[in-house]
Amino acid sequence: MNAPNAPGRTPVRFDEARPRALALARSTADEGFDVLLVRDVLGRFTLIVDDRRRPVDDETQERWHTALTGRLGAYVTSQPLTLASTMFAADTLLVSPRAVPDALRPPGGEGRVRLLDNTVVGEDWAKVSAPDGEPSGSRPYRTAMYGFKGGVGRTTATAMLARHLADQGLVVLVVDLDLESPGVGPLLLTDDRLPAYGLVDHLVESAVSEPGGLDLVANSNYKARDKLGELWVAPARGRGTDDVPYSYVDKLNRVYADIPGASFADRLRRSVEACEKAVARGDSERHPDVVLLDSRAGIHDVAAVTISRLCDLALLFGADNSQTWTGYRDLFTAWQSSGQAERIRERLKMVASMVPDSAHHSMDVYLRSFRGHAFEHFSATLYDERPADDTVSSDVFAPSEKDKTAPHYAIPILFEPGLVSMDALKSPSWQNRAFVQAAYRDFLRAATPLVTDGLVGAADSEDEGAAP
Repeated sequence: MNAPNAPGRTPVRFDEARPRALALARSTADEGFDVLLVRDVLGRFTLIVDDRRRPVDDETQERWHTALTGRLGAYVTSQPLTLASTMFAADTLLVSPRAVPDALRPPGGEGRVRLLDNTVVGEDWAKVSAPDGEPSGSRPYRTAMYGFKGGVGRTTATAMLARHLADQGLVVLVVDLDLESPGVGPLLLTDDRLPAYGLVDHLVESAVSEPGGLDLVANSNYKARDKLGELWVAPARGRGTDDVPYSYVDKLNRVYADIPGASFADRLRRSVEACEKAVARGDSERHPDVVLLDSRAGIHDVAAVTISRLCDLALLFGADNSQTWTGYRDLFTAWQSSGQAERIRERLKMVASMVPDSAHHSMDVYLRSFRGHAFEHFSATLYDERPADDTVSSDVFAPSEKDKTAPHYAIPILFEPGLVSMDALKSPSWQNRAFVQAAYRDFLRAATPLVTDGLVGAADSEDEGAAP
């Protein structure tokens, strides 16, 4: 049972509990103890104090216990204070790789403070790490295509960018990670070219055994302008086999389970790697140069793993409205509060989608507003504080508002009404239409050098492509 809020006292709410718990953990650490603050899936806290080198007397324990219950109200567990000396295998928690250091506590203090946050979904947002292997070495360069809200043209932009990169002579793999609403697979592959299995099959099979032999990718047969270019697709959903029904919904209900030795995050990584290896087993036996990961929108486990662990670059799509900025502010704040800002910020680049350009709505005015709002939110959460004299040293990451290379300085995609009603499946050459090319011209010019970063001989013609 959780501890109730005291009668007659203003209840402690969820948003208040975390800063209060961290303040209590820091004051305990100031007394010379390493501490671990554990939050359960309901948001309640337990403070674990490492007393194995220095005993804690009964009076001190009572003082800490009283402070925890008094300050946190309902947001303490039934055991607010635990001493490491009373625990079996205490280091399992105290040195857990899931625990993150307190981002606001300077190093070298009296005691360390770490936070272990247990959540039902989205825990991987707070576990930013570099993807395994080096791009252009043991793996290709990966770019995540992400939008906090759906309906911002992310999937169409993925398809356009994939074909454009193939036109530069690159081997491109598009992985459809929007499992609940597959989009880029059907956009780039006709039904007769779908592989028998999709990402969801590999995720399900890898939870119970080694999923070898699955037909996961297909060559789109896109005729690239450079004949060396190839475009491969790994769809979320396969076509199935003739002898048994394809139970997509039943599989989808099981893909996110964490199983001992086979967490969802690890299975998703292995699934993406399996798709990359499958391309190398194709007709030309060439490894992919770049991989575009079409992620699901919103605060979701797929997006969390894709951006925090799998990609080298994340293109963040959005429109200049309150929904976009509230969502991204929440996400950026989560990275800031979990101490991940420095690890993630240079991996990000905003994309302003559906930018109007007419006599009534100027593209330049809209972009200034979008980039201004993006700069405001990045500066408040992910950027370092800019010195008062405006001189920025090499160890401070505080780009100016007009820095075109900065994460907040958005790449534009123009709004084109023809794209809304166009049926791409019935228009095989839709990407070559003049209005489509006009809408995506600036996006392709600016995104290409970012996506091909580090690739030898990549698209020299794109050097002029900084976004306006």
